[in-house]
Amino acid sequence: MISRNIFVSPMLTRIDELTRNDHHHLIASDECYFLGEYTARRGFAYSRTNQLIVNLKKPLDRRSRPEWRYKENAICEIARQFREAIDEAWFNGVTLVPVPPSKTKADLLYDDRMLQVIKRLTDGMNADVRELVVQTKSMAAAHKTDDRPTPDELARNFEVLEERCEPHPTVIAIIDDVLTTGAHFKAMQMVLTRRFPRVATIGLFAARRVLHADDFDP
Repeated sequence: MISRNIFVSPMLTRIDELTRNDHHHLIASDECYFLGEYTARRGFAYSRTNQLIVNLKKPLDRRSRPEWRYKENAICEIARQFREAIDEAWFNGVTLVPVPPSKTKADLLYDDRMLQVIKRLTDGMNADVRELVVQTKSMAAAHKTDDRPTPDELARNFEVLEERCEPHPTVIAIIDDVLTTGAHFKAMQMVLTRRFPRVATIGLFAARRVLHADDFDP
């Protein structure tokens, strides 16, 4: 285990043998943690976590509307929860890397919400925050399509920015909003391990996706 006393409160939960099957791309050696559970297809009002995630994912074309403040509030709230859940000393020696959004930086809908979460989380800390991986072409947002790409397909569209690779990381924390199948985590792990072969990786998520009992076939 590479987390080294990551827990300082029960707010952060590790994916284990009881929950791993919900995220079928993960394997037993993957170390992933989450704050809350997002219940798929149950909407904004179903739970506090659902509300947070829906607000966090508001697209950039809503920026001029009054509702935009809810996205900003969600970024602050998720950062606060991470900060309360993780011992500040744990960040020493860890490189924090956001999973890139589905759009390229040139796209008008480019949304760096997870980078904003990380920057707010580490405000006042001497933390190593790096946007190490970017998309080479815009893709459909995963939560808006049923045609979910595989880790290999995602990895082919990821590029590691060489100019940000030094100093050499010792542990990389891959940070994303929702753990669904685990494809984005595995794709990030794939490209980062290829570039840094002996560097351990850990996943931190604002939520993991769960299915409501009504969504299962009888």
